[in-house]
Amino acid sequence: MKFTVSSSALYSHLSAASKVMVAKNSMPILDCFLLNLRDNKATITASDSEKYFVTSIDLIDMTENAMFCVPAKTIMESIKELAEQPITFEYIPDNHELIGFHQSGTFSIMSQDAEPFPLQQDISADATTLNLPAEVLLNGINRCLFATANDEIRLVMTGVFIDIKPDHIVFAGTDGRKLVRNINRNVQTGFESGFILPKKVASIIKSVINKDVSEITLHFDAEKAVIQTSKFELYFRLIEGRYPNYNAVIPTSNPFQATVDRSALIGALKRVSVFCNQSSGLMKVHLENNLMKLTGQDNDYATSAEENLYCEYNNSPISVGFSCQFMLEIATILDNENLTLQLADPSRPGVIVPAEQPENEEVLMLLMPMMLNE
Repeated sequence: MKFTVSSSALYSHLSAASKVMVAKNSMPILDCFLLNLRDNKATITASDSEKYFVTSIDLIDMTENAMFCVPAKTIMESIKELAEQPITFEYIPDNHELIGFHQSGTFSIMSQDAEPFPLQQDISADATTLNLPAEVLLNGINRCLFATANDEIRLVMTGVFIDIKPDHIVFAGTDGRKLVRNINRNVQTGFESGFILPKKVASIIKSVINKDVSEITLHFDAEKAVIQTSKFELYFRLIEGRYPNYNAVIPTSNPFQATVDRSALIGALKRVSVFCNQSSGLMKVHLENNLMKLTGQDNDYATSAEENLYCEYNNSPISVGFSCQFMLEIATILDNENLTLQLADPSRPGVIVPAEQPENEEVLMLLMPMMLNE
C-alpha cells in the first residue's frame, strides 16, 4: 500500500508524540510509533507503557488501510532535514519494509508488526469530565510546575494538584519548601473533585499545547485520565494518594508588606546568588524605611555581596532568611510589573504575590524561611 503526506506536518506530529517516549523501555516495541492508516488519516500512537500520546494527520493520498510500527528515531531523523514537500511511503506487508520517496531521493526502513504494541485502556463510563480553556490549564501548570517535588518518597508532591470547586479551580504545587496556589475563577464547574497531575505529563502538556489549541477536555476517574484537544489525546495514570492541605501553611495575617519592582528584584537576586553559600543558598532579606537590603555571603570562600532596592515599606524593621535561588525562581515565574512580599515574623513563611492580581485570578507563592546566622 502507498500513502502521501506533508513532510513538515508528519515531522511535527511525530515530534509531539515522541515526548512521551523514554530512553529505556521495558518492551522493545515501545521504541516505535504505531501508525494506523485509515479513512485518509494517519493516527500516530507513542507510549512508554504508562502514558499514551495519540495524534492524527490528514493524508494527501492513500491506496488502502494498514497498521504497522516504525522505529521512532529512524523515521524522525529520515525526514527531519527535508524541506516542506509531499513525501510518499510504500509499505510492503510481506517483509514490513517501509520505503520513503521524496524529491531528491529515497530511504528504506524496516518496520514491525503492530500486534505486540500495547494499546491504551479507555476511561471508565462514570469518569468525571472537565472542560476548560487551554490558557487556564497552561497558566496553572506554568506557575506550579517549578514548585513540585522531585523526591519519589513523597510521590503525591511530585505532581500539580488540580482542586476543582463548583465556582473556581485551584492549581497547587509544593515540595515542602516552596508552595504555589493559583485560584482561577474563570472556570465554573458546578461540582467538586480533584486529582494530581504527574510532573512528566504536565511538562508534556506545556510543550505540545500551542496557540492553535483553545479548549481542553479532561476525563478522569480514580486511577487514570485522558486529555483531549483538537490536536491530540494524552492518556496517563494519575498519582494516587491524598494531597497535603496546601491552605494550612499559608499565613492569614501578614503585617509586614513591601512592594518592589520585579525586574529590579530579579537583577539583584541574580547578582547576590553568586555570593550565597552554594549548599544552603541562604540570603538575608532586611526591610526598613522603604529599602529592601539583600545580603548573601559564603564564609567558606570569604565572599559576600549586598544589594539595596527601593521598595514601598513603612513598617518596623524586619530581617528574614530565604533561599536566594527559590526567591529568584518565584520572581521569574510571576510576570507582573511589581511584586509584594508579605511577612509575619522571621520564623513564619513569606508570601509573594503580584501587586496587581490577574483578572478573576489569585496567584500566591509561599517560601519557607531559613535560620539566619546572627
